[in-house]
Amino acid sequence: MGHIRRQTILSSIIIYLGFAIGLLNTYLYVKHGTFTLEQYGLTRLLNDVSATFFSFGTLGVVSYIYKFHPFYKNNLSKKENDQLGFSLLIILLGFLLVVAGSIFLKPLFIRKFSERSLLFIKYYYWTLPFTLGLLLFTIFEAFAWFAQRSIFTNFLRETGLRLIQLILIICFIVGWINFDEFIKWFSFCYLVIALVLIVYLVRKNSVHFTFKISRVTKKFSKKIGSLMLLIYGGLIVNTLAQYIDSIIIASISDGGLTDVGIYTLATFIATTISVPQRSIISATVPVLSNSWKTKNYDEIKRIYNRTSINLLLLSLLIFFIIWLNVNDLFTVLNINKDFEAGKMVILILGISKIIDAGTGVNSQIIGTSNLWRFEVLTGVLLLSISIPLNYFLVKQMGINGSALSNLIAFAIYNAVRLFFIYRRFSMQPFTAKTVYAVLATVSIYAGCYLLLNNMHGWIAIFLRSAMFVLLFAVAVIKLRISPDADFLLANVLSKILKNKKID
Repeated sequence: MGHIRRQTILSSIIIYLGFAIGLLNTYLYVKHGTFTLEQYGLTRLLNDVSATFFSFGTLGVVSYIYKFHPFYKNNLSKKENDQLGFSLLIILLGFLLVVAGSIFLKPLFIRKFSERSLLFIKYYYWTLPFTLGLLLFTIFEAFAWFAQRSIFTNFLRETGLRLIQLILIICFIVGWINFDEFIKWFSFCYLVIALVLIVYLVRKNSVHFTFKISRVTKKFSKKIGSLMLLIYGGLIVNTLAQYIDSIIIASISDGGLTDVGIYTLATFIATTISVPQRSIISATVPVLSNSWKTKNYDEIKRIYNRTSINLLLLSLLIFFIIWLNVNDLFTVLNINKDFEAGKMVILILGISKIIDAGTGVNSQIIGTSNLWRFEVLTGVLLLSISIPLNYFLVKQMGINGSALSNLIAFAIYNAVRLFFIYRRFSMQPFTAKTVYAVLATVSIYAGCYLLLNNMHGWIAIFLRSAMFVLLFAVAVIKLRISPDADFLLANVLSKILKNKKID
């Protein structure tokens, strides 16, 4: 757990640095007088449609890397290992299929989006370089995780990508490029960081290219094909469920891309809650994969329990800091008034993120086990709930309906996975400390809100946040909610005492 803890802490620092840059980017997007709501909405829709194309283009290769990498590593020399070469050939084929599909589907997109989101049709084909960059980066990111390079990949995905986008945003605001040039350069951002990652891994001797079929590939070819086929369907289902909200909003909501822009800001704010989850996943996937291989069930159970309580604590902390200050943040940052329509979306999506984080790495546990097929089935369940529910609620409630459908679908989705892991592996992540964490955090929030709600401006934001963080830290330590929090406190105290002795 020490390696995971270290990787998680460093990755979280890097990812939050990226989020700070992302926050600046978002502020420049939504500040009055910069981008229009429609232009901002277009950047989200390009991202979401490209992510959907990406799911079709992977052909299930990412799960193949996660599941079989230990077999290649333990049975082949680096020069004989053909997993990377095989993976690249698969995604090249997948991307060619995406290109063909995008041409075939363009008339459908025109019918669905031309009335409310005409600007998207103009830049429809610029989703393709975005998709290619995402494919390449994701493949090499997976190999980087197994090479213990997850910190650098997190830097590129969360910080480097946003730095490139920040440069483009500044160039647009000062008039060095127009919006047409901005969008075209925007579509190449993932290709840039993918190339940087490839060069980095080659220089570090962490990847090797060979296209000669190895004995491992021959031995497991049937299992590989079966895995990729099933997971491929599951990935498509999960991606559609994840990104369908903005696509439905753009196609049927009265506001079109304007509503997508409002929803995008709310989603960005709520997504802040998920940052620790992403860093923990990148650190735990290789450990879980190897633990299943060696049948180390105690290690899997320990990871499950610890990630659940740690992610719950972090998600509660982040969400309530945001919700304590949401009204003042819109005011002091001079954000376009139209974006305030997304406050309820922040609340609903925030609760959804807490539920998802609090259930720990259940998806990764199932996905790296021999029962990974169930992950596909739960993905189908998620899609079968989210698409009709999203469509109906968006028609009835607009963007709030999309957020509510997200909450309902993901709550059911996680409940099913929790029940499955409990029944098949006799593991569940919750303890009495889970209840303590929720009750303590809600109580602290209520106290901070009642005491400081009448204050406004930057000073109020600082005081409310500082009070909440301090009381939250005291509660976590006094109630001994998380072993990792105790470890960090002991580590800090030991260093302080050591420095005093040296003085």
